[in-house]
Amino acid sequence: MSRFDETKALFALPEGVVYMDGNSLGPLPRAVPGRLAAMVQDEWGEMLITAWNRAGWMAAPRRVGDRVGALIGAEPGSVVLGDTLSIKVYQALASALEMRPGRKVILSDTGNFPSDLYMAEGLVKSLGAGHELRLVAPEAVADAIDEDVAVLMLTEVDYRTGRRHDMPALTARAHEAGALAIWDLAHSAGALAVDVAGGGADFAVGCSYKFLNGGPGAPAFIYVAPRHAEVARPALSGWLGHEAPFAFDIGYRPGEGVERMRVGTPPMIQLAALEAALDAYDVVDMAAVAARAGVLADRFIAGVEAACPDMTLVTPRDASARGSQVSFAHPEGYAAMQAVIAHGLIGDFRAPDIMRFGITPLYLDEADIDRAVEILADVMGRKLWAEPRYQVRQTVT
Repeated sequence: MSRFDETKALFALPEGVVYMDGNSLGPLPRAVPGRLAAMVQDEWGEMLITAWNRAGWMAAPRRVGDRVGALIGAEPGSVVLGDTLSIKVYQALASALEMRPGRKVILSDTGNFPSDLYMAEGLVKSLGAGHELRLVAPEAVADAIDEDVAVLMLTEVDYRTGRRHDMPALTARAHEAGALAIWDLAHSAGALAVDVAGGGADFAVGCSYKFLNGGPGAPAFIYVAPRHAEVARPALSGWLGHEAPFAFDIGYRPGEGVERMRVGTPPMIQLAALEAALDAYDVVDMAAVAARAGVLADRFIAGVEAACPDMTLVTPRDASARGSQVSFAHPEGYAAMQAVIAHGLIGDFRAPDIMRFGITPLYLDEADIDRAVEILADVMGRKLWAEPRYQVRQTVT
């Protein structure tokens, strides 16, 4: 069922470029421009406001949510799309804390994505109820879960190193201690064989512009385990999360199940792009995607280490312990990344010294990996990063 030669043809990649930054922004699927044109011209243009009913716009967050849900092992009807990842983190965390009254600790790790931690800090301050965001090293998480913890909040794959947490094991440990578990799947969805239902996750969140290729600003998703769906109270009680939005009641009544996690008007143009992008997954299964990514990553690691001795691997060698990216450290990592980008290999940089490369078998193959190694070997071997033009810091790294 997994035909990666077919999926590569589904993406519009610039000639002469090896794109290894799909872990930050997925490339353009060829189906998206046509779908957007139809959405804008035929639906928005011809149907106008009637498209909310006639074109199924109002149902899109749940419809597309089920397609994303199928890629993360979620039960049907448990995922909804909309808003941004930071907002979905806030929603999940606020609901989870309320479900564990009397406990005050949010446990996370120092490798978590900063925005998740910022949202937690802001929520703690807003609640003013003595909650604490407690951070430990990633390898110390299991031992830090105790009866004081209300919520375990982790990103499954570390955005810098690619190290992967054991979701089922840590979730089970949290449940044993009476805590709830929230998982950020920003670097997992569409890349790994995730199973939120089988792994026992209470909540999960993620974005759709990375491995899911939904485009810049594509909406985020939230998963609420069905066992919590009717009791999790939405802190952001937006009108589309109301039980009957068009009754225009003065008071708020939460909608049924995950519908209550909707907030504002769905971003229909971006949802249309994402829905078209997800077609690439119709000819593959996630276990095969993850396995193929592991093979390509091993090939990349071996090639870079042989050709670029000054680059230090910071990603786990064991494929089961990492996500779908490979990261190397280098003292001149920023400038080096700018140089390799200029020579046809696109990755990205994360402070202080990490050069990141996404491994996406939907559009990368062995030839791409070998070409990427050649470019790195040339840039690093000749120290092209020392040129002044590559030393200038841009806003987005």
